[in-house]
Amino acid sequence: MKLLEERIVSEGKVLKGNVLKVNSFLNHQIDVELLNEMGKEFARLYKDESINKILTIEASGIGIACIAAQYFDCPVVFAKKSKTTNIGSDFYCVDIESYTHNTTNKVIVSKEFLNENDRVLVIDDFLANGCALRGLCKLIKDAGATLVGCGIAIEKGFQPGGKELRAQGIRVESLAIVESMNDDGTIVFG
Repeated sequence: MKLLEERIVSEGKVLKGNVLKVNSFLNHQIDVELLNEMGKEFARLYKDESINKILTIEASGIGIACIAAQYFDCPVVFAKKSKTTNIGSDFYCVDIESYTHNTTNKVIVSKEFLNENDRVLVIDDFLANGCALRGLCKLIKDAGATLVGCGIAIEKGFQPGGKELRAQGIRVESLAIVESMNDDGTIVFG
């Protein structure tokens, strides 16, 4: 998606450890107009899939998922990184490592909101090593739901996550694939 690539080049910052900072439009401050265009593109890519639920993980994926959900006319479920008192005891749970935060979280989804009747599109902001997506895919499998595919804003093509998921037969559609990032700030797209 050219518009997203242009924003990455103009406002993205390459940090040590292969971190791409896009806080000015995607992860801290959100450009709703850009997210709207991203939502339209996900809807175009998955238009024939009868999606009735979008699953994401808190926090950065929620905005993208909510905007996209308008085009699918479906609810968004977000996997929580901590159990709250209002969740109850009937939930799916998986451990997910965070590349950016260098932590492991127990991620949960209430069984009330994910079941065998659901055709699920996973949406997230980044795909690097694929830990978050593999965890969300496991939650979908545990629920007996159907994984339709994954919609990613920015994929780091030089890290293994996307290749591994695709090799498992999972459909992954990324709006921007970064093939390389250099310390001088140069970003190359695939």
